[in-house]
Amino acid sequence: MSKTNSNADRFRKQAIATELEEPVTEARNLAEKLGLEPYPVNYWIIDYDEMNELIAYGGFQSRYPHWRWGMQYDKQQKQGQYGGGKAFEIVNNDNPAHAFLQESNTTADQKAVITHVEAHSDFFANNEWFGLFTSGRADDQVNAAAMLERHARAIDEYMSDPEIDRAEVEKWIDHCLSLEDNIDQHRVFERRLDVDGPTEEIDEDLAEKLDELDLSEEIKGEVFDEEWLEKLEAEDGQITFPEEPQKDVLAFVREHGKQYDAESQRAVEMTEWQRDILDMMRAEAYYFAAQKMTKVMNEGWAAYWESTMMTDEGFADEDEVVDYADHMAKVLGSGGLNPYSLGMELWEYVENTTNRREVLEQLLRVEGVSWRNLTDVVDFDEVIDHLEPPAAIGTVTPDSLDDLEAVPDEWIDHDALERAREGEIDVERYPWKVLTFEGLARRHYSLVKRQNRGFLSRVNQNELERIGRYLFDDARYSSIEEALAEVDFSAGWDRMFDVREGHNDVTFLDEFLTHEFITENDYFTYEHSQATGQFHVASDAADDVKKKLLLQFTNFGKPTIAVYDGNYNNANELLLGHQYNGIMLDLGKARETLKRIFELWGRPVNLLTIVKEVDEHDVEVAKRRNREPEPEERGKLIRYDGSEVTIEDVPWDEVEHLAADDVDYDTKPDEWLA
Repeated sequence: MSKTNSNADRFRKQAIATELEEPVTEARNLAEKLGLEPYPVNYWIIDYDEMNELIAYGGFQSRYPHWRWGMQYDKQQKQGQYGGGKAFEIVNNDNPAHAFLQESNTTADQKAVITHVEAHSDFFANNEWFGLFTSGRADDQVNAAAMLERHARAIDEYMSDPEIDRAEVEKWIDHCLSLEDNIDQHRVFERRLDVDGPTEEIDEDLAEKLDELDLSEEIKGEVFDEEWLEKLEAEDGQITFPEEPQKDVLAFVREHGKQYDAESQRAVEMTEWQRDILDMMRAEAYYFAAQKMTKVMNEGWAAYWESTMMTDEGFADEDEVVDYADHMAKVLGSGGLNPYSLGMELWEYVENTTNRREVLEQLLRVEGVSWRNLTDVVDFDEVIDHLEPPAAIGTVTPDSLDDLEAVPDEWIDHDALERAREGEIDVERYPWKVLTFEGLARRHYSLVKRQNRGFLSRVNQNELERIGRYLFDDARYSSIEEALAEVDFSAGWDRMFDVREGHNDVTFLDEFLTHEFITENDYFTYEHSQATGQFHVASDAADDVKKKLLLQFTNFGKPTIAVYDGNYNNANELLLGHQYNGIMLDLGKARETLKRIFELWGRPVNLLTIVKEVDEHDVEVAKRRNREPEPEERGKLIRYDGSEVTIEDVPWDEVEHLAADDVDYDTKPDEWLA
């Protein structure tokens, strides 16, 4: 019976896959016409349970054995059963990419996720942050599925080894995972080399000097040159390594850490399997880093092009439009900080502002028009009417093909047009096939869309002045009609492709989350009040909104921790520093994390941080006066020695270097907070 059911399921999936052959092929053709350059994509049809399993595994079919996957699977199951959430698809960053479609999806859903996937695959292939994982490799190809499968197989073999305790392997993975976000995601990924001791002999003079400095045996095992030793002596024999704070904590403990042996109560060398697993966990952390760093950009990019294909180009048939609208509403309408809606709104803003600037630059070249009088002498409604696409481009049917002869040659794919005339192309269903990228940009010009028709006229005087003052006077027009004839209608899309290549979420938000965008989309900040014990709106000021939002994406929204000293107190203790940006550490989580790191270092672990403390008396006074109490920032040192966690106050000068004093993409200064 079970075998019959299995065969029936297999044939049903094959039938569904056959139905999707045309949408898959044509979605790729349309994506490429629109200028996308995706990796090849392999599509798979899976059932509900398989989808939840893949989501739990981070989009891959094979992962190392560990309890975390079961926990995530259970969470996904409950979300689908009780939370009303539905997983439509999952796609991974690989070349070729693999996309998994749920067999219970409607045809409209399947088309939507296929177009969504094509855009994701384009983003994977062209965003430079994804290239950090492969740059410098000989093949320069992504083959994450193979890497993860190798890791799964190797860890399974360690767990099956009779000389290795399976529980110890799983516990070791737990320790490694506590640091999975403590990497240097802004650097090209490089596998670390073993550091098992000196690579050359230490001469007698050097050994004698090391003895004089009263260093531990482990530090003596490092390789030091004369220049380093002279510098060390000048610093009164205090040794600090690394010389600069190292954000890749996983690499540091991989190279310099030991394991703690409870029986002997001392640090001993890690075993081969322990270092191997550290390498695996670090490689996986770097692979997934780009996805964490570009969540808003990537999901917004996919939503934008999905909507363009499904709605603007009618990829959804007439009888599928309602289903698709419901699908899109669920994706864009979920609560909280929704990366789909925020990302899509920002990409539309990039397109609209680029197109607006292009039009304004042309208008400012018209005789008698300047940035000072443009809004007085130009009729924006008239301009929008001129920007409407020609009817021949706006509506392409079998009966209107001859009308395309009257439009600019660069808008038409003439080979496709001839095939359409011969009946080889169904232009009723796929009108985009007879147009070029430039023709499609003209057909879908953003400023004339109903929701954007007022965008051009909303330009403020400051923006006009910026454009006018730096405008090259390389062309002049006698009329508005003449000026608008020179508009580059693909400027918005071209700009989007440029932005897609180099930005991550933090830089993307920093550049495009403008005062205009925040005001028009009614964003605001909220916070928890210590005086009332409730959440309340803190500010709707654009600067405050931007600052708060940027902090949520800095370092994946996690605290930035770096190694400051691997020989703290000259006793091989590890000193970590929390690079403070006004957001306190969760001290409870910090305690537990130090216990994990202790197992990877083998010796006491210390963490310097800054906390905000409020006197209880000040809280009471603030409540009576209906205002927030003013917290005081203080330095703290958290230490775990293998048996207990201690927290002690430290002088401000010992933590002052941890507080941000300039603006960068890793941390934000305290004055950025609302």
